[in-house]
Amino acid sequence: MASVNVSLQVLPRVPDELIYPVVDKVIELIKESGVKYVVGPMETTMEGELDTLLEIVKKAQDICIKEGATRVISVVKIDYKPEGVTMDEKIGKYKGTSSSN
Repeated sequence: MASVNVSLQVLPRVPDELIYPVVDKVIELIKESGVKYVVGPMETTMEGELDTLLEIVKKAQDICIKEGATRVISVVKIDYKPEGVTMDEKIGKYKGTSSSN
């Protein structure tokens, strides 16, 4: 199967001081999965086979609950095309560039 991109934003219902530590656990799950990923300020985008990435999304919910969330709202975006899609084709030209205000 061709690569797809899946972006995941988890919003665990926990006290404010626990939000980042819980999200960090989800990012660690993604890192340990071995898929290509990019962490952004609002979501993490992954690249790989759709079934693999959706399994990560499911496990992310469980991690949030195990870390004390009473509820988890997740925003998932999927970019799919039969011949495959990569993060590099979308953002490769912007790597290494930034703007400071």
